[in-house]
Amino acid sequence: MGQRVLILDFGGQYNQLIARRVRECGVYCEVHPGDLALEAIRDFDPLGIIFTGGPGSVYEPGAPDVDPGVFSLGTPILGICYGCQLLARHLGGTVLPAQGDSAREYGKTETFFNTRSALFHGLPERGIVWMSHGDYISRLPEGFCAMARSAACPSAAMGDEKRRFYGVQFHPEVSHTENGRDMLRNFLFSVCGANGDWSMAGFREKAVRELREKIGGGRVLLALSGGVDSAVCAALLSEAVGRQLICVFVDHGLLRKDEGDQVEAAFAHRDLRFVRICAADRFLSRLAGISEPEQKRKIIGEEFIHVFEEVGREIGSVDFLAQGTIYPDVIESGSGSAAVIKSHHNVGGLPENVRFREIIEPLRMLFKDEVRQLGRELGLPEALVDRQPFPGPGLAIRVIGDVTEDKLRLLREADAIFRQEMDAAGLSAAANQYFAALTNMRTVGVMGDGRSYDYAVALRAVATEDFMTADWVRLPYELLDRVSNRVVNEVTGVNRVFYDITAKPPSTVEYE
Repeated sequence: MGQRVLILDFGGQYNQLIARRVRECGVYCEVHPGDLALEAIRDFDPLGIIFTGGPGSVYEPGAPDVDPGVFSLGTPILGICYGCQLLARHLGGTVLPAQGDSAREYGKTETFFNTRSALFHGLPERGIVWMSHGDYISRLPEGFCAMARSAACPSAAMGDEKRRFYGVQFHPEVSHTENGRDMLRNFLFSVCGANGDWSMAGFREKAVRELREKIGGGRVLLALSGGVDSAVCAALLSEAVGRQLICVFVDHGLLRKDEGDQVEAAFAHRDLRFVRICAADRFLSRLAGISEPEQKRKIIGEEFIHVFEEVGREIGSVDFLAQGTIYPDVIESGSGSAAVIKSHHNVGGLPENVRFREIIEPLRMLFKDEVRQLGRELGLPEALVDRQPFPGPGLAIRVIGDVTEDKLRLLREADAIFRQEMDAAGLSAAANQYFAALTNMRTVGVMGDGRSYDYAVALRAVATEDFMTADWVRLPYELLDRVSNRVVNEVTGVNRVFYDITAKPPSTVEYE
């Protein structure tokens, strides 16, 4: 496999971001549960281990923990926030709850570093870091020394350079921490001895080789939505097994305006067997009266599989089902100690008895920007590679509450207007994702000389590097005014428009 770093997850909100930062350095890594068995850690053979943050306190009963044998492997370890405190507790230090505000720190914090240490070598002696801890290390473990300090925390970082164990109370992975990426680079290259040889070209070569070996002479059925993930998955599988790949586009009736025709046109000219299934009635029938988001996702995921099973029987002798599952889908659906943020239909919605030999997910360990990278490596057009994310359950999770054909009509028209106006204003590149959602709220309005009691539409536009954190985009008032006027005048059944100004976290990008 080559060099790789193991990230042990203790439920921190930035676990994916840590992994992204490591991979940006050209070092492959994976996120696994914090309580991963010692034998599994040995089998992984990590170059280094990173403990993530977490919401709990290390001294609480039942707090997420690590196999203590990990400290005897001779492998470098970096603990971040909760991970730092876990390191301290296991190795003989003392972790206590902050008394008042004396040692509690949240947000941007001025910090001073010992730049003679390997972790901070070559960096400024002073900088701003992002703190988020209510506990503190009152006594360092034997063999450790303080390597950074802040006004409230005399041991903002600690290290035992002989054993190559390090801990930081702050979050070097977030953009708010100055030189945070360089700190991680120091750990990876100076401490762990990484050579940074992981690349998308290497991933492509390895994935193609493994897919050929796994699939052999079998045939593969792929759910092709036209989104980035499924398109890149199709291109990769096509390179691996050629005409053994059958791409099925399920038009579930939950797509944006004219999207079904656009997807078919985009893939019709490619050297793929393209099958379009019009299944809107069956999906909407199963969703009738369902308003709970997780239940919607499960139903849609199950119905997708049933459709593929039927297509597979019609085509005959299909051995594998392929999906464009990516790493955030897996982690957000509940990996390790992390809570389930939302079940992804291609992770949590699979029936127990799937009528295929195996489900293959060649993008399962890639983040979204890595998938785009791979798409370029495979020669896909930029228009497809840069396409904005669209959720697998489609508009079902942008219609808040129960889903009906009439609500979908309202949403399609409002969303199309928003997109048209963003394009006309030259602001399409200002947001990494933008869309309209139909709220489940109806409000009183005045339309002409009469009273209306219609739906409210919410507009959302976010800017993000990796979709794990996101900020709302400050769109011009003039643009929002035009969109609002057009929606309430052109979309019968809508009389109010909101603009969402909530970041992720605390919200998510999608509404359900």
